Amino acid sequence: MTNASELREMSDEQLELTSKEAAGNLFHLRIQAHSEQLDAPSELRKQRRLIARVKTIQTERTRSAAASGVGELVEAESK
Repeated sequence: MTNASELREMSDEQLELTSKEAAGNLFHLRIQAHSEQLDAPSELRKQRRLIARVKTIQTERTRSAAASGVGELVEAESK
């Protein structure tokens, strides 16, 4: 399983791909769970947590980019 430090090393495109794959896996696991063919129920939790980790990292990057952009705007206005 991918941990947060490995996810932070990924590019934005890789994170998006990882998120889509995890969402697809979660969908298939939910179908298996509904039809009572799921072998490992813990996989549902793992996929949900992976999606949450990816979204958290994406949000952190978005906020840091916005904060650096606001900082530059404030500096330009003060000159």
